[in-house]
Amino acid sequence: MKALISLSQVNYQVADQHILHDINWQIPAGAHITLTGPSGGGKSTLLRIMAAMISKTSGDLQFEGRPIESYDPIMYRRQVSYCFQQPTLFGETVADNLAFPYQIRKQPMDTSRVVTALQNFGLSERTLHQPVTELSGGERQRVALIRNVLFLPQVLLLDEVTAGLDEANKDIVHQWLRRLNEQEHVTTIMITHDTTEIAAADQLVKVVDGRLEVHA
Repeated sequence: MKALISLSQVNYQVADQHILHDINWQIPAGAHITLTGPSGGGKSTLLRIMAAMISKTSGDLQFEGRPIESYDPIMYRRQVSYCFQQPTLFGETVADNLAFPYQIRKQPMDTSRVVTALQNFGLSERTLHQPVTELSGGERQRVALIRNVLFLPQVLLLDEVTAGLDEANKDIVHQWLRRLNEQEHVTTIMITHDTTEIAAADQLVKVVDGRLEVHA
């Protein structure tokens, strides 16, 4: 199967600190991957390189058979979307955040679609007009995730997005990720240290001391 994302001999170094060592990884379209490993091992660095948020020191990284350097960065990030552990919301209300993906595409916000997305994440229509300062941590994370997928990317990179969430919120996110992967065929790669998420992994990949270990 042809890889959607291909990494060959990818390294990342800052000064004399070698963070990633010769990463070779072929990621097929539709994969649902759990990424784990010790803190400081290079997991987030790897995802940020794949998201074109930082540049590899050496090696080759391709998306759909083309070097990522050949893509317009904005267009690339619409296809390979990165979700932060600590969500950043802006403006005054939830609507300000969920209108943003439409605004950058010069489109009016599709309110019915946005409301459906909120409901899929266990949030009511009233949430749309709620001040962001009044949201709980779990609500903030869900709003940030919705903002990332109102226009579906091909790849969703999730950096410990369930860390700090209670079990109910984790279940909502897990169900949504499963549906997104199985029904919409979005390739998902999620960093976690959660033992339950690791045990439930379809495919487990570990990053240890900057090196990749692919498990069944």
